[in-house]
Amino acid sequence: MNIPIKLSHNNFFLPNLQTSKRDITNEEKIKHLEYLIESMLPFLKQICKMQKQETEVEAEIQGLPPCAVEISETLCYNDERVYCNHCATSIFDLHRSCPKCSYELCLSCCLEIREGSISCRDEIAYKYRNRGYDYMHGGDPFPESYLPEITEALAKPSVQCKANDDGSVTCPPKEMGGCGDCRLELKRILPVGWISNLEVKAGEMLRTCRTRQGILKPKCSVSGRDTLHRVASREGSDDSRLYCPTSNDNQQEDLCHFQMHWSKGEPVIVRHTHANSTGLSWEPMVMWRALRENRDSDISLEMSEVKAIDCLAGCEVGINTHQFFKGYLEGRSYDNLWPEMLKLKDWPPSNKFEDLLPRHCDEFIRTLPFQEYCDPRSGILNLAVKLPPGVLKPDLGPKTYIAYGTAEELGRGDSVTKLHCDLSDAVNILTHTADVALGDEQLAAIEKLKMKHKAQDEKEHLERERVNKHPIKEGLEAESSDPEHKMDVSEIRDQKDYYSDNNILDVSRDDLGAKTSRLSSRGKETGGALWDIFRREDVPKLEAYLRKHSKEFRHTYCSPVEEVIHPIHDQSFYLTVKHKKRLKEEFGVEPWTFEQNLGEAVFIPAGCPHQVRNLKSCTKVAVDFVSPENIKECLRLTEEFRQLPKNHRAREDKLEIKKMIIYGVDRAVKELSELISTPN
Repeated sequence: MNIPIKLSHNNFFLPNLQTSKRDITNEEKIKHLEYLIESMLPFLKQICKMQKQETEVEAEIQGLPPCAVEISETLCYNDERVYCNHCATSIFDLHRSCPKCSYELCLSCCLEIREGSISCRDEIAYKYRNRGYDYMHGGDPFPESYLPEITEALAKPSVQCKANDDGSVTCPPKEMGGCGDCRLELKRILPVGWISNLEVKAGEMLRTCRTRQGILKPKCSVSGRDTLHRVASREGSDDSRLYCPTSNDNQQEDLCHFQMHWSKGEPVIVRHTHANSTGLSWEPMVMWRALRENRDSDISLEMSEVKAIDCLAGCEVGINTHQFFKGYLEGRSYDNLWPEMLKLKDWPPSNKFEDLLPRHCDEFIRTLPFQEYCDPRSGILNLAVKLPPGVLKPDLGPKTYIAYGTAEELGRGDSVTKLHCDLSDAVNILTHTADVALGDEQLAAIEKLKMKHKAQDEKEHLERERVNKHPIKEGLEAESSDPEHKMDVSEIRDQKDYYSDNNILDVSRDDLGAKTSRLSSRGKETGGALWDIFRREDVPKLEAYLRKHSKEFRHTYCSPVEEVIHPIHDQSFYLTVKHKKRLKEEFGVEPWTFEQNLGEAVFIPAGCPHQVRNLKSCTKVAVDFVSPENIKECLRLTEEFRQLPKNHRAREDKLEIKKMIIYGVDRAVKELSELISTPN
């Protein structure tokens, strides 16, 4: 499946502008490149092994020795991405293709077909219906006749792919996107033997380096306690503290400590990054005015209105740009005084960020800590910048996230980024905040509405319990017509306080996020955003908790979560203070929890599930990167994503990590060869 994509100048190497905070010596470059090759080589060997196995299968099919197999080239342009038609994984070299209909299959799918383990990955139905404004605020839903129909899932294909006796694979039938007529042929994108030769070159280069001076691995002095901050209270664990250096400390020593903690899969928080800035304003109104002055009238017109996400409904809404930013500074509310939380994701679009706001883009890169890892232009340890000119690159940012926020944990419609797991590493810097205070009248209205939410939660919980106990005799309609089962709000309020988030009003300040509104309104300064980042080893227990309690969460249109495909990749859950407490009580799992202050950079390792709630209106800028320490995690997540249903939001392989590995090794070998052959 070839997908043409328009190239922008972001797909090519950009000039190295004066954004880096320090120069790297040749000796440091040699050390970094050795480390990079040593980290990538095991994964390059895995790629070579899989390609060799597929070539051997082809040799059996043709009745030839492997060395005699000729593999024809697939025509693939630089502005195209080639994806597997079945699992949507990126294809970077060997694959199988139908000569008639161009159906393409990756090597992983071919292997699964031969093993009989391939899954169908059917599309899923969208099950969330808009039950109306009143329902989202704790009232009654629209009558059933007014509700839109639920989209039904497509029927499962009755035919599954099966390998032939000789190992060949026939093109799937039309129901599965193929033609069903031809055997799939082995094809290549890269020159014959290029990857296997690269493996040999990389091995030889490492042996040369070891002979020269050995692989230089970081050796750090013991980190001072002043740079480790406690952000969790795990019993029997030594990772409750996170490394939190200050920007502009000893950079070489800091990098050593960063690598020590980063290699363990721990987040890192860097304070006072704005000390490296030129003072350019990140106030959204300033950025918007800069965009309005853009000479391109089409872009100026396009930016006059934005598509924001309404956090209560979880849907996009159109709003005048000036009105959005006015609400960012002053706040917005619904007619019933419930805070209206809006957020912009990736504004302006990241593929235009450098064109439209070049000074802000340079300013962001200038303030990045540990640029060896995360510089999107020239980070020597960032695999994402190793792709050669002309090869289509993934969109890794920088990206802006502008959203409203309030210190009060609302329980519904909070300005949050729901629990998710990124395919790559990321660094997120809080560049601007605006504290929007809630008045006494609004706070009183919020408490009343929370009681309505509590009543609605408990009523729906009791209804589900009865349906589960008597699924045939007592459907929802039967219950509502039975006088004995009718309940009004006053009766429900007397029921067990099972689902209420109102108990957050009685939680101590030690539980971050529970009672920050009252405190901040009395003069105590709070951070801009509340982060919860989970350890990789806790993911199975975290997933088990979310599946067990999924019905207690609300998602689109404030409807209860109806179905869980993947507890984390669905991005349907945000764990409130109450849920985080129960998670620890039931499964012994506790995240790293901390507030991000203005100018702080948060480094999130790939594979660590995390969620964020804005305590103030926030402007954050983030960029993704790929570190050598987390290649294994990126590959694991890529494999997880390819198992998701076809129309799942997270399914597409946007990172193309295997392509990064082969080009990363190639470029590192070339650069290292030049450095060690240079006198002095």
